[in-house]
Amino acid sequence: MAPQRSPRAVFLELVTGVAEGRWQTLPELYAEETDVVHPFAPLGEGPITSRAELREHFTPPDGAPLLPKRTVENVVIHETADPEVIVAEFEYHGDAVDTGERVVISGIFVMRVRDGEIVSSRDYLDHLASARFRGQLHGVLDAVRGA
Repeated sequence: MAPQRSPRAVFLELVTGVAEGRWQTLPELYAEETDVVHPFAPLGEGPITSRAELREHFTPPDGAPLLPKRTVENVVIHETADPEVIVAEFEYHGDAVDTGERVVISGIFVMRVRDGEIVSSRDYLDHLASARFRGQLHGVLDAVRGA
């Protein structure tokens, strides 16, 4: 039997998979029943509670342009007194889809990994920088103004 992946290894696989656009394999990093929350999402999306919902979350909309690759930089992983829990700081660096400007998306994940799978995660991301990277900043701001 293969050894279980550590929380550190699962986190690194997740952020690298996002950076490289490996959308189809990312849901397999999560438990069938999970709890993923984006507390700072500007449009207030609810929790993601299953691997099936994660498949939908990671599936690009039909007709959406493929996002350019980005890099994962400035990773700092803090282990906690609970061996299942890590706090990970990181940045994605990439060029905006519409303008080509350099964008840095800062993030902190508080993640619980059990038996090699993510069972919960609080994902604190700079959602406005992410929208700028995707070429969707104006649409997000318009949606926030309309809310």
